[in-house]
Amino acid sequence: MGRLTTHVLDTAHGRPGVGIAVTVYRIDGERRRLAAATTNADGRCDRALLDGEGFVAGVYELVFGVGEYFDRSGSALPDPPFVGDVVLRFGVSAPDQHYHVPLLVSPWSYSTYRGS
Repeated sequence: MGRLTTHVLDTAHGRPGVGIAVTVYRIDGERRRLAAATTNADGRCDRALLDGEGFVAGVYELVFGVGEYFDRSGSALPDPPFVGDVVLRFGVSAPDQHYHVPLLVSPWSYSTYRGS
């Protein structure tokens, strides 16, 4: 069964991104909110963001509230921060597979990839 998962790593401090809001949207003519979660002590969500019949082929967005996370962590940030919400738009062509979309983030940059 396919599923969508994520985790966040704070590369500026060398630790998991704890307490980061993650929202999932599907883009199919309109932007529809499907799910929301918060990262745990390991920087992961406690369960899959989407799975089973709710995970279909198409275009999705993950929105990570990292600006608020870095603000809470005491990082000295400009106003507005350089990196606020990180929006990752990606396509799912094989919803029977596991799509793991990690986010590596600092107050000044981010990167992602399709993990396993």
